[in-house]
Amino acid sequence: MVDSERRIILPPEMASRYGFRPGAEVFIDEVMNGLRLRMPVTHLAKVYVEPTNRCNLECRICMRHEWSEPLGEMDGETFSRIIEGLRGFSPVPLVFFGGLGEPLAHPDIVKMVAQASTLGAQVELITNGTLLRREMSRKLIEAGLDMLWVSLDGANPESYADVRLGAAFPEVIANVSVFRDACHLAFPHRPQIGVVFVAMKRNIADLPAILSLGSQLGARRFLVTNVLPYTAEMRDEILYSRALGDFVYGALLDLPKLDLNEETRDSFYRVMRSGKNVAFGGSRLGETNNRCPFIESGAAAISWEGNVSPCLPLLHSNMNFLDGRERFSRKYVVGNIKDGDLQTLWNKPEYVALRERVKIFDCSPCYICGGCDLAEANEEDCFGNSFPTCGGCLWAQGVIRCP
Repeated sequence: MVDSERRIILPPEMASRYGFRPGAEVFIDEVMNGLRLRMPVTHLAKVYVEPTNRCNLECRICMRHEWSEPLGEMDGETFSRIIEGLRGFSPVPLVFFGGLGEPLAHPDIVKMVAQASTLGAQVELITNGTLLRREMSRKLIEAGLDMLWVSLDGANPESYADVRLGAAFPEVIANVSVFRDACHLAFPHRPQIGVVFVAMKRNIADLPAILSLGSQLGARRFLVTNVLPYTAEMRDEILYSRALGDFVYGALLDLPKLDLNEETRDSFYRVMRSGKNVAFGGSRLGETNNRCPFIESGAAAISWEGNVSPCLPLLHSNMNFLDGRERFSRKYVVGNIKDGDLQTLWNKPEYVALRERVKIFDCSPCYICGGCDLAEANEEDCFGNSFPTCGGCLWAQGVIRCP
């Protein structure tokens, strides 16, 4: 409701869930026929925890092909510091186990899931599925896992192995099937299953089959992301050469919901390639531009060493390719969880200032501009922003996505 001074009054449980506390600054966007309230930068709602950066696969799409950071796994003391820090937040943030490595490769992953669940946090985990054997499935469900995300980048043994080198497709499908069946028997807590698909030229034809296969496996959510090329070989695999500029600068084209079939597909295809800023049923595709999904969702990321970063892309330094140009992204560390509690690190003035800057997103458009050498790194940009700069981040343009 609205009070006598025209202030919006939110239900208490909703205000708490989204961090609308007295004194918090809330960003408001004008959208079609209304307003959008965005979470204040002071609200921590999600924590990505990287149990290990080790992995049992050698996938084509992984940054470790052009990477030299040390390998390791989170020790018990570091994770205990995270758990203690989470106790200080209300409501308790969602805990997502994932990062560069395979979470199930950590020997104490079940214990870690259980500790996070005991706090009252919603707990999610992403896996390549190769280590998701029957006993592991049972233990994860008993530990209180709420959501299991499985990476499936091919719908048959050949296409799957072409991306995730060393993986056995039938084994992964069998493992997820066992997890699905175990979820059906679990009561009253039944975790959900999600599927993540990394789209490339070499596998995009498999997407319809992935949706069908995922449904057979009991998946309730599907996330499709583009590939970020970490090697020169992968530059030719991207599917977003035009998409970075489309839906932003063109005239607005407002489409209704419509059937996609043989009668509409050709026209729809040409419309999508017209360069217009397309909206479907009032939702504009260009609204995903210049929005950091990590800052918008109130997230932070913690590496296996205990380093706290604003997002997964800044968790590790790496070389990648942006519009065919080689680009170095240097990691940004707020502090280490061993040297300060999570509350203190989250509220560090320079960290809060960074989140405010990214929320406004007054960054140079490095993702479509190749006019200067500043686009070759995230050190500074031509708008005067200093490290870390986000104008070349494809997550902020809705191109690369994470669960």
